Amino acid sequence: MVLPDKTIFIQGLNFVVMIFLLNIVLIRPVREIIKKRKGLMADQLDKIEGFNASAADKVADYEAQLTAARKEAGEIRNAAKDEGVAEEQAMLAEAGKEASGLIKAARAEIESEVKVAMEQLSKDVYDYAEQATGKILGQA
Repeated sequence: MVLPDKTIFIQGLNFVVMIFLLNIVLIRPVREIIKKRKGLMADQLDKIEGFNASAADKVADYEAQLTAARKEAGEIRNAAKDEGVAEEQAMLAEAGKEASGLIKAARAEIESEVKVAMEQLSKDVYDYAEQATGKILGQA
């Protein structure tokens, strides 16, 4: 059986003093380091979340700009296409007018050549008829 004596009180006091000293020397500094680390990690998580939000905003802005650029490019392409079609129609109309004028001029030239040829043939027919009549009457 253990009999309590004055050493038990000394050891109890020693235990309390050691806990107090360990608290001051080890436990408080370790708790402070843990608090600083938690604070640092919280700050880093906030920065990461801010960065992710910023990146998401930039991606959304980039996609909006890309959509706007595609729309503008489509409008430019359609305007150029419409302009090209209008220019093509104008060129075809001009070419049609020019071709019509050339055809009219060619027909007028052909008609005048036909008229000249007919007049020449009429003269020649008359001359040939006189010569044939002269030969026929001259022989008979």
